[in-house]
Amino acid sequence: MRRIDLHCYPGTPEWVASQGPFAEALAKYWKKPWVGREEQAVVEDLKAAGLQALLVAFDIEFLTGAPPMSNTAVAEMRDRHPDVFLGAWGAVDPLKGDAAIEEAERAAKSDGVLGFHFHPIMGHFQVDDQKWYPLFDCISGLGLPVMIDVGTTGMGAGLPGGLGSAISHAHPMAVDRLAAQFPDLTIIASHPGFPWVDEMTAVALHKGNVYWELSGWAPKYFPPSLKVDIRARLQDKIMFGTDHPSIPFDRLLREWDELGYSEAVLHKVFHENAERVLGL
Repeated sequence: MRRIDLHCYPGTPEWVASQGPFAEALAKYWKKPWVGREEQAVVEDLKAAGLQALLVAFDIEFLTGAPPMSNTAVAEMRDRHPDVFLGAWGAVDPLKGDAAIEEAERAAKSDGVLGFHFHPIMGHFQVDDQKWYPLFDCISGLGLPVMIDVGTTGMGAGLPGGLGSAISHAHPMAVDRLAAQFPDLTIIASHPGFPWVDEMTAVALHKGNVYWELSGWAPKYFPPSLKVDIRARLQDKIMFGTDHPSIPFDRLLREWDELGYSEAVLHKVFHENAERVLGL
């Protein structure tokens, strides 16, 4: 069965550096060293797991001063390994204002990114804030999708004040309002959305332009209602992602298999929905 990972960070030293002060917090959250690996080692791990992936750029430079994992960098990594990487999500930091819009246009044209990823908690913004509408209007006009994190995160978790991050910025209702304002914009919510899984379910069901990938969470911990909805009313909405390097590939694939879904449902989750929605 083809397996497409919608949410794969490069995992290289450059990517770790782009997280600035959050990197140390992530090591504590995931209980393992949070250090970069050689690009070829990441590629070989994906091949061994039988995965193809979409790379994800990263940019919170406005707040932290950390150099971004740039759109050009992920595009070049994609192009070096076209058998493994089907595409790359770009990243633009909304707090950069007009520069973010200019970068979105440049990355779409020059880097060929397939869309843009947003991390509201780490970026200290909420996607439905009207001040960001010109950016989303630009992306929608380019005909590109967006991927937006929902729910809590390991970024800053357990630290005083969460390093200034508010998990409320990633509430699914922000995605709901953005989807209502931009009906032509394809939105993929990323991660299960804990503790608002029911709210995210409602948004995915109500908004025809919203889909949902479940990376960054061990499948055995999915709430019972979500496990049911994946094989039932959400089966045409759900997509697979890993959030690499958060959880080992072998564990994720084993726990997905252990959920006991039919082959038809697994084909939708692992590749058919992504192929249809993103044209992969």
